Amino acid sequence: MTDIEANKDMIDKIINIKQKLGNQLVILTHHYQRKEIVDLGDHRGDSFGLSQRAAQDENAKYIVFCGVHFMAESAAILAKDHQTVQIPDMDAGCWMADMADSYLVEKAWNEVTAIVGKNSVTPLVYMNSDAFIKAHCGKNNGAVCTSSNAPKAFDWAFKQREKIFFFPDEHLGRNTGNNLGIPSNEMIVWDPEKPLGGNTEQDIKKAKVFLWKGYCLVHTRFTTHEIDNMRKNFPDAKIVVHPECTQEVVRASDAVGSTSFIVNYVDEAPKGSTIIIGTEINLIKRLVTEYPDKKILPLKDSLCPNMYKINLNNLLSCLENIGKENIVTIDEAIKKDAFTALENMLNL
Repeated sequence: MTDIEANKDMIDKIINIKQKLGNQLVILTHHYQRKEIVDLGDHRGDSFGLSQRAAQDENAKYIVFCGVHFMAESAAILAKDHQTVQIPDMDAGCWMADMADSYLVEKAWNEVTAIVGKNSVTPLVYMNSDAFIKAHCGKNNGAVCTSSNAPKAFDWAFKQREKIFFFPDEHLGRNTGNNLGIPSNEMIVWDPEKPLGGNTEQDIKKAKVFLWKGYCLVHTRFTTHEIDNMRKNFPDAKIVVHPECTQEVVRASDAVGSTSFIVNYVDEAPKGSTIIIGTEINLIKRLVTEYPDKKILPLKDSLCPNMYKINLNNLLSCLENIGKENIVTIDEAIKKDAFTALENMLNL
């Protein structure tokens, strides 16, 4: 059997299972999934939008999340009691989420609050984090945010207290702070490998924002050198990038925004536009096919290997073992506190 025949056989089996289960099953596909997975999904989008949609679907007994693990966890936090969340590959993790180790986060939080007081700091956690870190924020009267509502979350947090501790993406935090006009000397990086995160007590007292030293390997691969080259080769092009990129890349671009923002940016661009995109390559490849009337180019070919772990073979296996295999479960105490942090975001 050729690869094409094998794929067709798996696709037919997946479609057959979907038809049998009907509205009891919902398959969620993140924007960064490969095309054949997206084509089989019921909904595609960014991580939080997908989790919300599934949780609101009262008929869905089985939620299969084609994305990385923290996304499936978010779906499980929001899921109703009668819903089961599964992921095709339990090893589809996230490097950035893993950079915020639960022990190190607790240690850093205790060190900062010992210096400035618990009533001075609001914890904010990016959606790209595991359930424990979300729970930490919920327990300490903080909130979750996405790349699209980070500015609103910062505004909310500053109304609660005078400082923010932002986990786990240094770049989204810095770009959000820059956007809000926070001086660079009032945003300090917290390196968990160094005493006091590599800062002095005076630095900590003066800072308005503590940025956890974490980053996305997909988005930090882009450089201003690549932007300069693209501008020379395509002088009429617009360059749009994700806010997980470095501040230098963000400043050198024409627009910056979340995955959904980038999709809308392409959709709304006039016919004949040339758009250069700095984000995960699978989304860009799909936009190329969906908008043939526009010239869409990657700033660089940057693949997320964890997203790529989801394939037809393990999606089929997951569906053939529906409700039994690769179930995403979360401790009830963690789930409760993480839900509080997500709820605070929904109330922004």
